Amino acid sequence: MRIPDTAGARRAAVQLLAEAGVRSAPIPVERIVKARGITLQFAPLGDELSGMAYIKDGLKIIGVNALHHPNRQRFSVAHELAHHVLHVREITEAVHVDRGFRVLHRDKLSAEGIDPLEVEANAFASELLMPETLLADAIGDAGLDLDDDEAVNALARRFKVSASAMRNRLSYSW
Repeated sequence: MRIPDTAGARRAAVQLLAEAGVRSAPIPVERIVKARGITLQFAPLGDELSGMAYIKDGLKIIGVNALHHPNRQRFSVAHELAHHVLHVREITEAVHVDRGFRVLHRDKLSAEGIDPLEVEANAFASELLMPETLLADAIGDAGLDLDDDEAVNALARRFKVSASAMRNRLSYSW
């Protein structure tokens, strides 16, 4: 089994943001998906199903569970976009289904030997939605106390992600 390339996944997200000209939060992930010629579909799916990605006969598709919280949907869109950017071969002609992928423990999952594709997609999605440069600007020189729930929640709202996703992102960034 191959080792996940989380650094490469994060670099790909940074490059995609630069190509899209994104310079502020929240990241317009749906606009980025559509600009890449990917059809984005929201549909009520089983609660355990977060999203799916596939390419069939040249048609690129991302499906997202419409029943999930909007912040989770944004992460699912970014996660499935990662499969389109990083794992084209794996999603061509076969539907890649993400059943309740875990958003919050990318590094821990890697250590546990979880699917490298999922670890990479989570790293990409995290960097795409919460880019280190924009986080650094938002936090400023004063820094941020991870135990300050109000400050973490405010930052999460600014980036339109969950507080737990933000807390996890901050814990491995600095």
